[in-house]
Amino acid sequence: MDLHMMNCELLATCSALGYLEGDTYHKEPDCLESVKDLIRYLRHEDETRDVRQQLGAAQILQSDLLPILTQHHQDKPLFDAVIRLMVNLTQPALLCFGNLPKEPSFRHHFLQVLTYLQAYKEAFASEKAFGVLSETLYELLQLGWEERQEEDNLLIERILLLVRNILHVPADLDQEKKIDDDASAHDQLLWAIHLSGLDDLLLFLASSSAEQQWSLHVLEIVSLMFRDQNPEQLAGVGQGRLAQERSADFAELEVLRQREMAEKKTRALQRGNRHSRFGGSYIVQGLKSIGERDLIFHKGLHNLRNYSSDLGKQPKKVPKRRQAARELSIQRRSALNVRLFLRDFCSEFLENCYNRLMGSVKDHLLREKAQQHDETYYMWALAFFMAFNRAASFRPGLVSETLSVRTFHFIEQNLTNYYEMMLTDRKEAASWARRMHLALKAYQELLATVNEMDISPDEAVRESSRIIKNNIFYVMEYRELFLALFRKFDERCQPRSFLRDLVETTHLFLKMLERFCRSRGNLVVQNKQKKRRKKKKKVLDQAIVSGNVPSSPEEVEAVWPALAEQLQCCAQNSELSMDSVVPFDAASEVPVEEQRAEAMVRIQDCLLAGQAPQALTLLRSAREVWPEGDVFGSQDISPEEEIQLLKQILSAPLPRQQGPEERGAEEEEEEEEEEEEELQVVQVSEKEFNFLDYLKRFACSTVVRAYVLLLRSYQQNSAHTNHCIVKMLHRLAHDLKMEALLFQLSVFCLFNRLLSDPAAGAYKELVTFAKYILGKFFALAAVNQKAFVELLFWKNTAVVREMTEGYGSLDDRSSSRRAPTWSPKEEAHLRELYLANKDVEGQDVVEAILAHLNTVPRTRKQIIHHLVQMGLADSVKDFQRKGTHIVLWTGDQELELQRLFEEFRDSDDVLGHIMKNITAKRSRARIVDKLLALGLVAERRELYKKRRKKLASSILPNGAESLKDFCQEDLEEEENLPEEDSEEEEEGGSEAEQVQGSLVLSNENLGQSLHQEGFSIPLLWLQNCLIRAADDREEDGCSQAVPLVPLTEENEEAMENEQFQQLLRKLGVRPPASGQETFWRIPAKLSPTQLRRVAASLSQPEEEQKLQPELQPKVPGEQGSDEEHCKEHRAQALRALVLAHTKKAGLASPEEEDAIGKGPLKAAPKKRQLLDSDEEQEEDEGRNRAPELGAPGIQKKKRYQIEDDEDD
Repeated sequence: MDLHMMNCELLATCSALGYLEGDTYHKEPDCLESVKDLIRYLRHEDETRDVRQQLGAAQILQSDLLPILTQHHQDKPLFDAVIRLMVNLTQPALLCFGNLPKEPSFRHHFLQVLTYLQAYKEAFASEKAFGVLSETLYELLQLGWEERQEEDNLLIERILLLVRNILHVPADLDQEKKIDDDASAHDQLLWAIHLSGLDDLLLFLASSSAEQQWSLHVLEIVSLMFRDQNPEQLAGVGQGRLAQERSADFAELEVLRQREMAEKKTRALQRGNRHSRFGGSYIVQGLKSIGERDLIFHKGLHNLRNYSSDLGKQPKKVPKRRQAARELSIQRRSALNVRLFLRDFCSEFLENCYNRLMGSVKDHLLREKAQQHDETYYMWALAFFMAFNRAASFRPGLVSETLSVRTFHFIEQNLTNYYEMMLTDRKEAASWARRMHLALKAYQELLATVNEMDISPDEAVRESSRIIKNNIFYVMEYRELFLALFRKFDERCQPRSFLRDLVETTHLFLKMLERFCRSRGNLVVQNKQKKRRKKKKKVLDQAIVSGNVPSSPEEVEAVWPALAEQLQCCAQNSELSMDSVVPFDAASEVPVEEQRAEAMVRIQDCLLAGQAPQALTLLRSAREVWPEGDVFGSQDISPEEEIQLLKQILSAPLPRQQGPEERGAEEEEEEEEEEEEELQVVQVSEKEFNFLDYLKRFACSTVVRAYVLLLRSYQQNSAHTNHCIVKMLHRLAHDLKMEALLFQLSVFCLFNRLLSDPAAGAYKELVTFAKYILGKFFALAAVNQKAFVELLFWKNTAVVREMTEGYGSLDDRSSSRRAPTWSPKEEAHLRELYLANKDVEGQDVVEAILAHLNTVPRTRKQIIHHLVQMGLADSVKDFQRKGTHIVLWTGDQELELQRLFEEFRDSDDVLGHIMKNITAKRSRARIVDKLLALGLVAERRELYKKRRKKLASSILPNGAESLKDFCQEDLEEEENLPEEDSEEEEEGGSEAEQVQGSLVLSNENLGQSLHQEGFSIPLLWLQNCLIRAADDREEDGCSQAVPLVPLTEENEEAMENEQFQQLLRKLGVRPPASGQETFWRIPAKLSPTQLRRVAASLSQPEEEQKLQPELQPKVPGEQGSDEEHCKEHRAQALRALVLAHTKKAGLASPEEEDAIGKGPLKAAPKKRQLLDSDEEQEEDEGRNRAPELGAPGIQKKKRYQIEDDEDD
């Protein structure tokens, strides 16, 4: 369809709107329906936006919609429909097409729609249209929230969107061709907004706490109003020209005058007194032409200086993807009256709106109530208004909302995110670079404001600045940010203005950091390092470490008789424990199945060191782990066969791994292989900050090239930008003594252009630095003739050191760490070993070569790399170990993990059983992380291995029931597990004595002391909570950690009491996790039966007797108040409820029932009740019934104890 020919239905609809007669618009009866039809047409337009283009070509908005808006705004339905249509028509072109089209046809449609939008913007630059909008908006805002309807809120939003769309239209620079101080279309629009009073309504919306829902709309409109303005220039409007501005203008005019005089002088030298019609031809000796002859020059001698071999050649075209990014933001000076209005608007905005509006917008962003990328408006407003406040009259209180460490963190987070997205999303790299530029400007302004606070006369302001700087300089991410931005600078995506702001921000940061270090003397900062968590090496006997072990077969045979005697004694000992020895390394990246050979080597090492019992224990443990194939003997092996098997292991030539010295040399020389994620540990530490060490991080070619790139445009740069460049290069060249970093041909060409510039007098700092660098180079060239060749390359610090100190100086320093060379004989031997072992199945080729390579010690990596260099292998990846990259969990593996957890959750070592039985072998840390992710455990503490220890039965007095006997376990400390894989084994007997000695209060004394201190009601509440948890777990069939929430003041005081907390720990109640939980919790591992036994163990017969006031006479001196009387009744009711639950569970004794029903009787002494596990429940019940039946001499079971740090 031809877009210049309007569709007939669309034409008829537009004709039914009305007509304009003079200045009066007469609407048709079907005007409202026609407007709705146009909205419907726009909703169904095609991808070329044909309806929008036809309406723009017909100028419907200028000739019909604007007159209807201004003359018929009393017709509310028509006014609402026209506003809806205008919002749709003025929608930005980028939103209409999704993005900037790349195809020529769609690019044409895009530009056409943009042209119509610019015409709409010119038509809206009238006071009448904005007067109607501001009047309608004022009437709507007068309505309270109870009177305002949903249609009113929609109309407010549409008016704000219409103003936003009109201000968003970009200016047509080629069409306007406006100069500074002239009124452009955007300035006319701003002046119309000012005359209509819409700016006052915007200030009201920004300052009113009742209109927070429009915060982002207002901030977007304000950012578009100040789109082309410079905050520093805007702050100085109306105050006369400052001395600094006058000096800057004078310097600029002086540069232009010097260049003009130099050009006149050059032209005068080129032109002689007498004109010659014959220019002449000359032979240039020493300069060859295309052939072997000298070049013939056919022009005057004065043109010879500008001769180049590239003259007349077609310039090479640069592909679009390699072209430098264009500058999109253009700053200009508006008309004076517009600048005065904008200055007053900024002042009022800072005084009344900034802090409240920025706080509201920040809340919207953090709660994700805003649209995508709305944080860019927040960062623009932060940079603009803080710069205006700093330039006008610096008052930190006006921008206190954004002057905090949290704002630094927010900006740094977004800046890092944009930086990462620019590297990954290459298609939208330019958009991410623009957002990153906004974040950098905000970060720069934050630093500038903090720097301005340093010179404030107010002591409180200076102290606030010191606190902020202390936090910023301490965190490593803030210091590393600029290095990352320099190293990843890409001029194809990031314009030259981004590099200029980055250089200026880095200069400001370094200046503040250097001054802060000088004032503090010493500065301690945070340091983070990613370190590989090294596996703990099993330390053998000192004989093995020192190398005093038998090696020859004769020596082995001589050692065997002594070992055989020890093994004979150990083999007859059936109590030889295997719990303390684990034959595999669970944290190793090598699967458990592949660690059999390493276990065999460990057994041999123990035999060589004379440790026969440990070797036998290792053998039996390995037999349990690897029963297949009977490698470590069959399950029914006899002791004599075990001894013979150990003799074979002792004399077997087993392959061994490299020593630690070889590993150290390997790690220093070559790069390490990729490891699993769990082995990378971020270690946070503190260190004393050294400014020169930090400055050395900038001494690299990527940073220097970025500075030189910006220095090439020194004529267009401001004096401050050139100073920032020279200051950084001077720091590297003078302070770090690395001037050779600038010994590069392109830098010298730039220096040559600078020194030959006629206006070089205006760049004294640049000229002085250029002469300093050139002098250093020629001084070095007199000693090192190869310096001229080094000019062709960018250099790193190592090459710089070699240039200045002499070639080979680095080799002398690193010769001790360099790997030994391969002789031809060694290469031939290596080739033979590789060809002999490469086709052997089930064998690691490199390990076999290491076992038979008896020459100079080599590492695994050295052998692999040399095999690749010799052409025997294609890549290093051909020698990767199997089973080292299990990272992702499949659905079946997760189900298997859940099944194993449910199966072993009540065992002493849950994690150990899971690792033994799981199919896909993984490290301990992987399994723990997955259990936490699946929600099977709440914290790592629940997976710690439980150690059981014996307690003497006679240590507890009178045979009374004790809380210490209940489910006693020794939990390992949290710091040691599960991060470390090695577990220290302690002697059971001595530790049991320590545990017994550490118990201060028995259960009876602890309960009596708590009752005497007035904790009887909290104890009853605790009993009730335990019984309720038991009932819930029986009904639901599942167990979850139940928090103990104290709802009364008495219970809260009890939960804060140390003695009460000690009782909770003895019962097995888990304290709150630090930083994550608030309340104590009944752990999920306790079964309902265990919970009821714990509740029953809290009963006190003496207290039950005291709870019967009517059966005992009251002593007058002991009678309490009514409040205490109510407490006693309440305690009695709770006691009855507890006994009812206990009776229901079948755990209540007849004496307890009679205590409530018949009065206080003398309670029979209770027997100890102990629950070791669910399987031992029946034996425990039988043991408890045994005294009643008179069964003598029942064997007591082993008792276990929970040992807490607080009990010691």
